[in-house]
Amino acid sequence: MQNDITYRLILASASPARRALLTGAGIDAEVIVSGVDESVVEAEDAHTLCLALARMKARTVAADLPADPGALVLGCDSVLAFEGEIFGKPASPEEAVKRWSAMRGKSGVLHTGHHLTGLVSGLQAESVGTTVVHFADVSDAEIEAYVASGEPLQVAGAFTLDGRGGAFVERIEGDPGNVIGLSLPLLRTLLAEMGVPITSLWRK
Repeated sequence: MQNDITYRLILASASPARRALLTGAGIDAEVIVSGVDESVVEAEDAHTLCLALARMKARTVAADLPADPGALVLGCDSVLAFEGEIFGKPASPEEAVKRWSAMRGKSGVLHTGHHLTGLVSGLQAESVGTTVVHFADVSDAEIEAYVASGEPLQVAGAFTLDGRGGAFVERIEGDPGNVIGLSLPLLRTLLAEMGVPITSLWRK
């Protein structure tokens, strides 16, 4: 890629947490929600699934954009692997309660797929961030209250690190941003693979 190109990052995700991570890192990303039906994608493991969904989101958004050599589309998707199961967003409050009853006092692995597409260059880079999450041994009352807040229904794995759920995560092994939904160190690596320094995306 040429160094005189003005780059812009387009986030193919509705997640306010992902956008907030980028904003905090000095990157004002444009948000275009892909609207893809995630249920059509099947995979045997969480690692494969999250990357396939991230790729689909990015490519769907990129396909509808006008040509711009500086446009980079980032798709992300997170899923939790827990005791052989893949947890995306819970379908109901009852499911969220059931999950938390199983997860408390135990550990899961949060996978976040990242796929980056250059709109004109055709260059692509992708990878999966992986973080081990150790859940607190929360009480039934805490689970009920947390699910009643509505927060677990909006996120993969039925928990957040940057919200109410942060109190129920004892520790993690890996990048906290990855658990929130986007790994900034991994994004830097993917951009570098495409010849784009992450500093070129910083707001002036």
